[in-house]
Amino acid sequence: MLINFILNKKEYTVDADPSKRLIDFLREDMGLTGTKEGCGEGECGTCTVIMDGKAVSSCLVLAGQLNRKSITTIEGLAVNSSLSVLQKSFIEHGAVQCGYCTPGMLMSATALLEEAPEPTEKEIRTALAGNICRCADYSAIVNAVADAAKTINGEKDSQQ
Repeated sequence: MLINFILNKKEYTVDADPSKRLIDFLREDMGLTGTKEGCGEGECGTCTVIMDGKAVSSCLVLAGQLNRKSITTIEGLAVNSSLSVLQKSFIEHGAVQCGYCTPGMLMSATALLEEAPEPTEKEIRTALAGNICRCADYSAIVNAVADAAKTINGEKDSQQ
């Protein structure tokens, strides 16, 4: 099946198996291995990507559902080969431990900041509730997202 979609701001038309899971399509067919698989059941958030502005579990989406959609993966967050404000904030706040769940956390947080540029702590925690991490400090992750929002909104100098 020919699938027309946008992936990380670039248009593609690909002949793909429509029943293949999005995570497998991204990793195997598109060569984007930043998206990780955790549970394979949509419970852990590790495989989160953004589809048409919404955070989705790529293990639950089929390639056939991509037609005329826009997908952003962790590889699409960097701007001109520089880490995004959110990625930098995760590093500054020590919100990254082993890093396995980090791409999914970053994608959920990115979707939140696109929808709610000035999120409350409760909104951040709610947006990240579907992302499980076994080794990081959730407070550091929440603080990283809140701090990134302040930087993006000009309330904090990005060089601080």
